[in-house]
Amino acid sequence: MAGKLDDVGTTIFTVVSRRARELDALNLGQGFPDYDIDPRLTELVAAAMQAGHNQYAPMEGLAVLRERIAAKLAARYGLRIDPDAQITVTLGATEAIYSTVQALIGPGDEALAFDPAYDSYEPAVRLAGGRCIRVPLAQPGFRYDWDRVRAALSARTRLVLFNSPHNPACTIAGSGDLDELARITSARGINVLSDEVYEHVVFDGARHASVLAHPELAQRSVAVFSFGKTLHATGLRVGYSVAPAPLTRELRKVHQFNTFSISHPLQHAIAAYLTEQPRCGEGLTQFFQAKRDRLRGALEGSGFVLPPAQGTYFQLLDFSAFAEPDDRAFAERLLNEARVATIPLSPFYARPEPLAFVRLCIAKRDSTLDEAAARLRAFAAAAGRA
Repeated sequence: MAGKLDDVGTTIFTVVSRRARELDALNLGQGFPDYDIDPRLTELVAAAMQAGHNQYAPMEGLAVLRERIAAKLAARYGLRIDPDAQITVTLGATEAIYSTVQALIGPGDEALAFDPAYDSYEPAVRLAGGRCIRVPLAQPGFRYDWDRVRAALSARTRLVLFNSPHNPACTIAGSGDLDELARITSARGINVLSDEVYEHVVFDGARHASVLAHPELAQRSVAVFSFGKTLHATGLRVGYSVAPAPLTRELRKVHQFNTFSISHPLQHAIAAYLTEQPRCGEGLTQFFQAKRDRLRGALEGSGFVLPPAQGTYFQLLDFSAFAEPDDRAFAERLLNEARVATIPLSPFYARPEPLAFVRLCIAKRDSTLDEAAARLRAFAAAAGRA
């Protein structure tokens, strides 16, 4: 039977994680922590279920949770967000992205995404009947080429898919990038979908630049976030979108026929957790920067180059010294020879570029990172002797 995504296979995350299990490899590929969550959150989930919050939640999300989100946005960005009209609780950030695209893209419309682009973006556009225009980030350093972006816009462009901190490039967009994004989209009235799930994970004294805090972009943008990332619990699958009321109304029209409502006890538990710890995301920068620096230090002098990640809980590994031209082949070598799972970058490109990078997840126990570094050093030494 012909389907709408006939050319789309299993995601690289699923493939790599399956191979890691088969080979008993350390999984630094798929982005999930291997350490425990805060036991207090576990207690609050159990308490919410015991209190009887086990039936459907409101479609737009639990009111008290949306209020806690609005308070967090006020404290972090100085924003006044209406929790009733502008915030929607979603099934992770992925559903927020999907529902936004379905709401704003129709047959024949175009959406622009930056390569390497997270793999859920283009399928969402295609399922809406649109076309995804892919613009590669410029080398070196995965930076925005705004002249190239302008050239890629057309009369059919309805949406720009933006992502900062960027997964998988591990870079952040600055205020100047947001100014350029505003300039090139304002005259055409193009909306922006901003994936900001790693908003709290920005390194080396930098600060996250959110579209919500940009005076012009805030009027035409949907920003999406993830409690799974903030609370070290990717399996929660609770995220949220923030957008002006007109865009939120359109998003909710899709959301109500997609997931409709999100886990009621989890929403109560997260709301209670945020009440107890309203600044819980603020320690993530130090937490993950220490892990980034630990891994980089452990691999110093190995032959691998690790350009310091600017954000996210990932780190790129430059393997150009090993004369391997294919990142998929090199990731497979690391799986088989070093027993370390990584993610190649080429699957995130419409037209893969010859880049000697694989992505490592640093959201792991220190012992896991130390063992992974030891295995990678041993691999590098053996490869160097060969």
